[in-house]
Amino acid sequence: MKVSVEFILRIIGMIFVGIIAGFWGYSLGGDNFSESIRFMAVIGLLGGLAGLVLTPYVTTRPAHAVRARLGRLSAEMLFAGLFGMIVGLLAAALLAFPLSLLPKPFSQIMPLAGVIACVWLGISLFVMRQGDIMGLFSTLSGRGGEGGSSSSWTNLNRTTLLDTSVIIDGRVTDIARTGFLPGTLLIPRFVLNELQYIADSADGLRRQRGRRGMEALAELQKLPNILVRISDINAEGVREVDDKLVVLAKQLKCPILTNDYNLNRVAELQGVTILNINELANAVKSVVLPAEHMTLNIFQEGKEQGQGVGYMDDGTMVVVENGHDYIGEYKEVVVTKVLQTAAGRMIFARVEDDNGKRKK
Repeated sequence: MKVSVEFILRIIGMIFVGIIAGFWGYSLGGDNFSESIRFMAVIGLLGGLAGLVLTPYVTTRPAHAVRARLGRLSAEMLFAGLFGMIVGLLAAALLAFPLSLLPKPFSQIMPLAGVIACVWLGISLFVMRQGDIMGLFSTLSGRGGEGGSSSSWTNLNRTTLLDTSVIIDGRVTDIARTGFLPGTLLIPRFVLNELQYIADSADGLRRQRGRRGMEALAELQKLPNILVRISDINAEGVREVDDKLVVLAKQLKCPILTNDYNLNRVAELQGVTILNINELANAVKSVVLPAEHMTLNIFQEGKEQGQGVGYMDDGTMVVVENGHDYIGEYKEVVVTKVLQTAAGRMIFARVEDDNGKRKK
């Protein structure tokens, strides 16, 4: 049987507070021994009960709260705060001697007040300017490039949250392999749990998608140019996975990598930066203009009579208006119209004959 730390601390607190309360109750009885025993028993029992109930609120509960708060802070902020505290303590040590020469009671109060003020000022200042400070360290260590700007450090150490949909999608592995995702990819434990739940689903399609996500995650962890970190970080008081991601992104001040349309809109409304893979895919597609020529493999018929359909190298569909007779052939076509829709881009073209005239 596993005994929790909180239970052990409750027992220790009950005994400790009960003993102290018992001695205090005994002293209240004065010279009357029977009264002293009665007071000791009653007040000792009340003290033990108070210690049993209140001990977690002065031990484990504050410790858990501090741990959860520190877990939501970025590594850069923690480092800047620690460095600021050290600088503040050094400044307070230098001020302690001259402040101790002041007349009483200032010589006893001011050194302690100076320590508190210097530490608070050091932490606040270094946390506010953490970007510049990290950029300075990057420059001094030779990793800041020619400019030595803080942006190089920021890009190198940027944290990006991943949601379940983008892991299942699988394209994040190819993007990360090219080096377009600098910094750390952070995967919260609740996202991994949702992915595992999908992989264990009774539905065959969902199970296959979940396992594909697991494989993509394993490939991400093997990439040498990127750091993948799985963290127990959580958002208290929020149940839905998408809501937790938005809360964590606001706390960590980092973007969310996704291809979920609903999460995209909800996060944008709350001021969270979104990196949408679908938008990236549309942005990097080849740009074509009306009257531009291209060679295309027409491999199936279109919806309308006489149409043929082909695809460009980036997956963009091209509807060839008079391409039905050329299905299975590579033909030079001329672009007649380009339509941009919510689902993507659609290109219309016509086959031209060898003399450059449109084929009737």
